[in-house]
Amino acid sequence: MVQRTGKAENGKVPNATKRLRLGLGIMLTLLLVVGGKLFLVQGLDVGGMAEAALNSRMKQTVLPAERGSILDSSGTVLANSVIRYNVVVDQRVNTKTETFKRLDESKEKLVDVSREQGLRELAAALGMETDAIREAVTGEQPYYIVAKDVKPDVEDRISQLQIPGIVTEGVSKRVYPNGSVAGGIIGFLQDGATGQAGIEQTQDELLKGKDGKRLFEIGADGLRIPVGVDELTPPEDGKDVKLTINSDLQYFAQQAIQSQSDKLGAEWGVIIVMDAKTGNLVAMADTNSPDPNDPGRVAAKDRGVRSVTAAYEPGSVQKMMTVAALIEEGKASPLDEFTLDPTYTVNGQTFSDSFAHGTENRTLAGILGYSMNTGTVMAGQRLSKEQRYDWLKKFGIGEAPDIGLPATASGILTPWQQWDGRQEYTVLFGQGVSQSTLQTVRAFQSIANNGVMLQPRLIDSYVSADGTEEKVPAAEPRQVVSEDTAQQVQDILESAVTEGQIKDAGIDGYRVGAKTGTSESPCDDGKSGFCGYTASLVGMAPMDDPRFIVEVVLQRPKGSIYGITNGPVFRSVMSQALRTYNVQPSTGEPARLAQFAK
Repeated sequence: MVQRTGKAENGKVPNATKRLRLGLGIMLTLLLVVGGKLFLVQGLDVGGMAEAALNSRMKQTVLPAERGSILDSSGTVLANSVIRYNVVVDQRVNTKTETFKRLDESKEKLVDVSREQGLRELAAALGMETDAIREAVTGEQPYYIVAKDVKPDVEDRISQLQIPGIVTEGVSKRVYPNGSVAGGIIGFLQDGATGQAGIEQTQDELLKGKDGKRLFEIGADGLRIPVGVDELTPPEDGKDVKLTINSDLQYFAQQAIQSQSDKLGAEWGVIIVMDAKTGNLVAMADTNSPDPNDPGRVAAKDRGVRSVTAAYEPGSVQKMMTVAALIEEGKASPLDEFTLDPTYTVNGQTFSDSFAHGTENRTLAGILGYSMNTGTVMAGQRLSKEQRYDWLKKFGIGEAPDIGLPATASGILTPWQQWDGRQEYTVLFGQGVSQSTLQTVRAFQSIANNGVMLQPRLIDSYVSADGTEEKVPAAEPRQVVSEDTAQQVQDILESAVTEGQIKDAGIDGYRVGAKTGTSESPCDDGKSGFCGYTASLVGMAPMDDPRFIVEVVLQRPKGSIYGITNGPVFRSVMSQALRTYNVQPSTGEPARLAQFAK
């Protein structure tokens, strides 16, 4: 029997054995190299390759924050957002899928799901026919919208189906339930996302909140990995903005000024209603107010809030400030007497009144009650030019009120050193100076509030998603004139209604003080002289303890300016404000200061 030793008879190793050993050596070497590389990648991950690979498998979808609402003073919704989702498919992925895996209801094990079952479940969630779903998800398009405006609860059901190629995209839909009511104040969105005008624009950062995200892992085939990474960062919803506006009164005022403007063929009109005790703006009405749901239906010039954006010569409403300055400086009192000729000339400048009259003996109250330019200049001369300028500044002229709206006008108040020979007198009766309606209302508010000026307020508070309300602090009050001066000016304004020319501003049961104003309106091209008039009336009530300021302004109404009156509109809106806030009728006797000297 021959014994085999694995060696040839000459003692050499056979070639086959050599090759086997060489092969084993190469395999061991390769295993060492691969094992070392695997250790570096998975153990040490020196180059971050594992992390890079994971990142390449991650897919992120944005979960939009819900934009905060805009509310009126009682919480009525003026603007709100609803979150909706679009269901989107990558047809290339879905079409090629026959089965896919997802966690079962216990979330403990993977189960196989056929594409057909997934489509039936998707159809049931969307309330659609399975055939329609099948047609929508089949093809070669990388992006195809299967359904729009899906509610959040349905979106959550769809996400849990984990159907290959199916994702949801969040969209925010803005809704304005009251249409054009306060439309210019509210504003609107650009592309449904960014504030473009009004409160929507200035409060955009607070309203829009912070978007969240959903992060999940997909495989090389584009399918979601059921047991892979699935991270959710919830969105932080925006804050609600609560306004001082009363939407019912706002609607009433809008109807009133639109009717007046249409009746008289005016280019535009505005009404402001302010609470004299708080500075709260409870109505700011414009003609042709835009509907934020479709702002393009009105001209661009009508989409703002002219109460704050339009500056114009105020006319005789400014005489109230001249009278207040004279009284506060000790230069005159309500019953001081002035002898007035048909015209009055000073330093080569001649002034006349809007009505013909002979030589008359008037009181200071009568000068304002009948809105006489001659008497205003004669009395106003007692103030130096610097004093005239300083008092206009004290009443807020030239200072834009910051109420949270864009494009707020400062108006024009030229320094007194630059006044020409006529302007130094015309500023006493509201010419040669320009201001917004809100600036005028703010000045009258200080008189109604015992000489204390409060800055106008439009934004009352911010309300967080959890219901926490943060009040917007009021600006520091400012004492413009003394309480005694304010009371004397109130009596003069009330006498303008009881004894003067503004009797149509009176309201049964309530004491009212008011002042009218008329000024020439320059043509829009700035070169053609004047193209009409601006007519206004501003007043307060009840004079026992003034609660509201109302101003009505019409720009370029047609017809004779002497036949135009805003008294009935003022009376209607002021009456509505008093009723809305349950202000009790007056009990005291009205002021009846003599208009003529004895």
